[in-house]
Amino acid sequence: MNERSGGSCGCAKRSQPQALSSAKGAPAAALPAREALWRADGSVLPLTEPEQPSVTGSPVLHTTLNIAGMDCPTEEALIRSTLSGLAGVAALDFNLVQRRLTVTHHAGALDAVLSALESIGLEGTVHGDGKENAAAQAESTPTGRWWPMALAGATATLAEAMSWLNGSDHWIVLALALVSIVSGGLATYKKGWIALRHLNLNINALMSIAVTGATLIGHWPEAAMVMFLFTLAEAIEAKSLDRARNAIRGLMELAPDTATVRQADGSWVPIPAGAVLLDAVVRVRPGERIALDGVVTSGRSTVNQAPITGESLPVDKAEGDIVFAGTINAAGSFEYRVTAEANHSTLARIIHAVESAQGSRAPTQRFVDRFAQIYTPVVFAVALLVAIVPPLMLGGTWMDWIYKALVLLVIACPCALVISTPVTIVSGLAAAARKGILIKGGAYLEEGRKLTTLALDKTGTITWGKPVRTDFMTLRGDASEAYVLAASLAVRSDHPVSLAVARPVDGQEWPLREVLEFAAIPGRGVRGRIDGEVYQLGNHRLIEELGLCAPAIEEALEKYERQGKTAVLLADPRGVLALFAVADTLRETSRQAIAELHALGVKTLMLTGDNAHTAEAIAREVGIDEARGNLLPEDKLGAIESLLKRQEGGKVGMVGDGINDAPALARADIGFAMGAVGTDTALETADVALMDDDLRKIPAFVRLSRATSHVLIQNIVVALGIKAVFLLLTVTGQATMWMAVFADVGASLIVVANGLRLLRR
Repeated sequence: MNERSGGSCGCAKRSQPQALSSAKGAPAAALPAREALWRADGSVLPLTEPEQPSVTGSPVLHTTLNIAGMDCPTEEALIRSTLSGLAGVAALDFNLVQRRLTVTHHAGALDAVLSALESIGLEGTVHGDGKENAAAQAESTPTGRWWPMALAGATATLAEAMSWLNGSDHWIVLALALVSIVSGGLATYKKGWIALRHLNLNINALMSIAVTGATLIGHWPEAAMVMFLFTLAEAIEAKSLDRARNAIRGLMELAPDTATVRQADGSWVPIPAGAVLLDAVVRVRPGERIALDGVVTSGRSTVNQAPITGESLPVDKAEGDIVFAGTINAAGSFEYRVTAEANHSTLARIIHAVESAQGSRAPTQRFVDRFAQIYTPVVFAVALLVAIVPPLMLGGTWMDWIYKALVLLVIACPCALVISTPVTIVSGLAAAARKGILIKGGAYLEEGRKLTTLALDKTGTITWGKPVRTDFMTLRGDASEAYVLAASLAVRSDHPVSLAVARPVDGQEWPLREVLEFAAIPGRGVRGRIDGEVYQLGNHRLIEELGLCAPAIEEALEKYERQGKTAVLLADPRGVLALFAVADTLRETSRQAIAELHALGVKTLMLTGDNAHTAEAIAREVGIDEARGNLLPEDKLGAIESLLKRQEGGKVGMVGDGINDAPALARADIGFAMGAVGTDTALETADVALMDDDLRKIPAFVRLSRATSHVLIQNIVVALGIKAVFLLLTVTGQATMWMAVFADVGASLIVVANGLRLLRR
């Protein structure tokens, strides 16, 4: 009956994260997770994590560093060129938006890495050591030191005014310009000198050359104004980027710092959430945020779970219900038992997943990075040619063409182009997380727009996964005896169909029998020995393979299956004893989600282990294009591979809710996990995790992906378009240096602001 196991009633219920096999107590199955973010026990990987020894026997470590001064992609290039040849450094992984660098290194190499960063003026601190906040504030660009910028702006403006009155070579003009350049540009000159020493043409190096060149050819007022405008624009850009950083930081601030915990003497004491141990009892008052994951032990309330799942309405909570860190207790008071420590909570895992996703480069970002590596050297070479060739070969005026070359240097930095992509991707990831859609990487966010076919599991995905027994038919022997035998086998399984068979009807309960030699039969059912006799409980496939089918049984099965019900049969070696029919209910959102997917041009396909008649009935009711039944997990995998072969440019998605869907989820271009709240398996296996059970989040993801793609294209066109226009204006002599600064950093501000629009979706 579990469609993830070809109709077996003996497969694990996915909502139990520890149940990775079909039967209670069975060994865990291996996960084909393509991106495991946590260990198998659910614990979060620390930020410095030992791995397997290297070939040389030295252990390899991953250390995450906060680098407060790393804002521009050109600074990334400087760091990469500095650290790449360093002994003991194996790999570098940059996250510009969060200003973080993850270094893969051998033991003992970290001190050399920190020293090398300090030598290029970019001090690094180990993430989590408590120093990063102070470093970030100290580096807060000129936003924390406004008075030098104000002085630079005032003196630059006075220098421009005095040049109109007394000429640009008057000593007052020179003095004012020099004060402006020194007060506003020392940091730029320092960074520029470091970059030039390392043969790195970043924006600071280019600006330093341009401003110095302008002063040498007598354009003092313009040099001062250019340096001031550049410094001001850099500060504004840094503030804009802070919005993208704060989108993730806001998730971190959802959970309160303290929790009210019951002590051994019965008293209640507020203690730091990070110090609360497993199984501690926490009390939550009305209006409070829940500090840790747990299970309600007493009391009733309604909880706003929107920060985690994106649900619009509060959810009722009573004894036995799960609560999550970061959610809000709307009314009532209750107590709950802690089931996860602060750094292992669902919220912590969401934050970790989103931060990890920021570090993964989307296809567009990889293309832009490669383009930028070529663009700056080419423009720098063009600037040299512009400065030299016309005066030497065409009789041009040296000062005029040198000035044009300096203007070209100002717009030679590709910052606007390169920074636009990560800001857009991070904004999209954060917007999705706020709505309960956890995307494991920018590549999946960008590729989602190409989704053309979506395969869906049935139980727990299209339906609630909580079937109830609707029919019972005895074919041989006593009815009560058949029920006791079936319930004794079914209760050993976690699958919802098995639970429906085992659940008493009308309150009538029977004593269960001891089951020996219990075993799950993948894709078919379970078996066990009761009172010395072997019994089988499973689906139609199992009974056929046992050779126990008969015309009367086939007729009964067809009757129930055409009603959209799932049939479970109990058999002994002599034949079928009884038939149980269970029915699941559709999720209210399934029809709307399928309709929205069709409106987006996405074809839908149901892949289920349930029988073909039930699959067709459910698919017809929901509006799914095609249904395939009687599928084992390997059959679902084969169906996904077949779809992938037939796709021409489009992407294939798979939606599932358990470990038995994992092979198909991993093979699909984009795997969607349903109901990922509180489960490690779904978060680790899928590319996109829906933090509640609402299928409508999938069309929302597709729409967000398309919007992200549009913003990326807009930003690339704007950044390159402005560069192209000013290249032309410079060559024709119509562009000035301060105009070039506006064009360069102004383009950065435009693309950053455009990317941040996704946060409002």
